[in-house]
Amino acid sequence: MHGAANSPVFAICYCIVGVLGVPANLLAIIVLSRGRCGLSRCITFYLVMIAVNDFFVIVIAVILNRIGGTYFRYSLLSTTPGCTVTSMLAYTTRDGSVWLTVAFTIDRFVAICCQSLKTRYCTEKTAALIIGIICVMSCVKNVPYFYIHEPLYILDGVPWFCGIKDSYYILSVWQVYDWIDHTLTPFLPFFLILLLNTFTVKHIIAASRSRKRLRGSEHGQDQEMAKRRRSIIMLFAISMSFLLLWVTYIGRFLYVRISGEGYFTGLDFNNPRYILQEMTNLLQLVSSCNNVFIYAVSQNKFREELQKLMLCPFARIASCIKR
Repeated sequence: MHGAANSPVFAICYCIVGVLGVPANLLAIIVLSRGRCGLSRCITFYLVMIAVNDFFVIVIAVILNRIGGTYFRYSLLSTTPGCTVTSMLAYTTRDGSVWLTVAFTIDRFVAICCQSLKTRYCTEKTAALIIGIICVMSCVKNVPYFYIHEPLYILDGVPWFCGIKDSYYILSVWQVYDWIDHTLTPFLPFFLILLLNTFTVKHIIAASRSRKRLRGSEHGQDQEMAKRRRSIIMLFAISMSFLLLWVTYIGRFLYVRISGEGYFTGLDFNNPRYILQEMTNLLQLVSSCNNVFIYAVSQNKFREELQKLMLCPFARIASCIKR
């Protein structure tokens, strides 16, 4: 995520992500924080923190880093120190978003598949501890990014934009760090989410068959299974969204490593490497603004609370008019 300018097409796409992402995450934070969506306090805590982190991803990575670097090309944000700091913060919030999704997936896996551990693990206290660890580790992990950038050019003694130093591709220490960085985000999260969802599906299928056998010919809806089904739909929607939007990022990393061409840092907007790189960055950032739509589709009570929140100003205006 560099502070260089973007092509008009990608600039418009980033503007759309920013315009949708900021209010979407704010709405998710407000609706979920009210605790009226029929979700447990532990689930709500995770989802609120994911929305908060995604809000910062949109503000830092999209608005400051991408949009700022395009429409305010020679502002403080576009200097090498400015875009270095915003890039480091963008990576930090990105990692937080990814690992909070993993933490939420693990929490749901334990709640559904490990009943003996559920009462001790699926609590707000445990969630707060895990979220705190994720925030600290995300910051520590991305400190080295502060030292890998160099100016694309220097104008009147001022360094502009961020390129990656050649030493990043040559020195062994940076090669090791790059592999660790991409293993922790997103290879390991990708694998964990896929693996845990597979185990969860198997457990749900087995549990559903067992409950059907126990209930026998009983009529009426199984409330427990219905509740579990709603929770699972939301979990899978969030997880699959992450997997699909990050798969191109993984493909790009493997391509860079196999081909040895390095990451693109120029300003040629027609270069296929630039298009591929920006597309993977765009999809990655889209994953930070679509959760509210997933909640709205998968959760009836969330839709109801969201509708109430959206209509609240109009209701108050109507009330004032009547008075």
